[in-house]
Order: sequence, then C-alpha cells, then structure tokens
Amino acid sequence: MTASFDEGALVLFSGGQDSTTCLAWALARFGAVETIGFDYRQRHRVELDCRARIAERLRREFPHWAARLGEDHVVDLSVLGTISETALTRDSAIAFSASGLPTTFVPGRNLLFFVFAAATGYRRGLRHLVGGMCETDYSGYPDCRDDTLKSLQATLSLGMDHRFVIHTPLMWRDKKATWELARDLGGDALVELIRAESHSCYLGERGQLHDWGYGCGACPACELRRKGWEAFASA
Repeated sequence: MTASFDEGALVLFSGGQDSTTCLAWALARFGAVETIGFDYRQRHRVELDCRARIAERLRREFPHWAARLGEDHVVDLSVLGTISETALTRDSAIAFSASGLPTTFVPGRNLLFFVFAAATGYRRGLRHLVGGMCETDYSGYPDCRDDTLKSLQATLSLGMDHRFVIHTPLMWRDKKATWELARDLGGDALVELIRAESHSCYLGERGQLHDWGYGCGACPACELRRKGWEAFASA
C-alpha cells in the first residue's frame, strides 16, 4: 500500500497484539515510522523481548514496509513500577479494587507514555503519535478513553508549542475487528505473525501456544484476546 502521508509517525509499541496491529497500520500510511517502548518493570516484561522479533519479521516478511520502519526507542520508566501498587507491577492477584477498576490499572501509565513519546517525537521531528488504546473491548482503564486522549493531544500540543496528532486506530474496534484489521493490512501472514509473536498475557506466560497466541488463558487480557480470536476465526 502506498503511504497516505509523507510525514513520519512514532508508534507506542509494547509488543502486544494491539500495538503490533497499530504498527502495521502506521507502516501502511506513513512514509517513515519509528517505535517507542517502555520498561516500567511490568510483571509481563516478556513483552519487551517480543518487540525485536516482531520488528525483524515485519522487515523480512513485508519488504514493502521494511524501508519505512526506522529507529526503535526504549525508555526506562522503572520509577512508574516503583510507585505503583498494581497487579501489573507486583506479584499480586488480579481483582477489582474498591474504585471499581481492575487492579491491573496502572495510574498515569498511558499519560506518561504519551508525554515521553511526544518529547521523543519533538526531538525526532515526528508529530504523529500512534497508540493502541481502545474503549470498546478493554478493562475500563480511564486513560484509554477517547476523551482522555483528545484532551492529552491538546495539552501536549500547547505545552510543547508543537502540533501533535494522536492516532488511535483501534479506539472503536473490538478484538474481533482488530484481528480483521490485521488481515486487511497484511493478510494471513500478518495475522499469524501477531498470533505467534505478540504478547498480551498479564502474567507473562509464554509456555503454550494456543490458537489465539501465548498466554495463561485466564487473565483478563488473555480472555479478551481469546474471545476476539474465536469470533474472528468463526466468522
């Protein structure tokens, strides 16, 4: 596919299903794409190991995108893990807290991610920021909501005096539609790459490859991914 924009984009790339799909989405639309990942001492840090394998396979198996996929940046946000008492940054049970949010919610995580992405984009001359946030199939995180990210876009643009555009191509797609988007972007080859290489499981389990990918099969992230895959595969 010919790029829609000559400009470049910076993709928040965790190594998960959603961010990998967003990376493909950006590669299909922008003339140059860089990636940024964050190490916040997450319980499922194995996702960081998946990033390099995904990028290497994208370059090898999708040569029309290879020239567009540029530099990767990894930011140490270990301080976020230090101050967070959550099931994603501690070895604790995944449950619902008194606030009604799951204990996997890391307060401020996506806000910080975009602040550091914008600072990196400012330095790299990249005003388009792409993230896999979604409020269709999600765990209720307030920093995934469309209103939050529209507000953040305005704040970042004003605060840095630089016009940023935050793209969230999955915002109104459920997980079934996310798999469908991957197929539309890169066919069965991209679907298989995402199934086998990306990581969603909150517990970091990569011992068994299920039909829908690796994972414990029981945590909320695995449940969403499995249900989306089953709906996609049976359509």
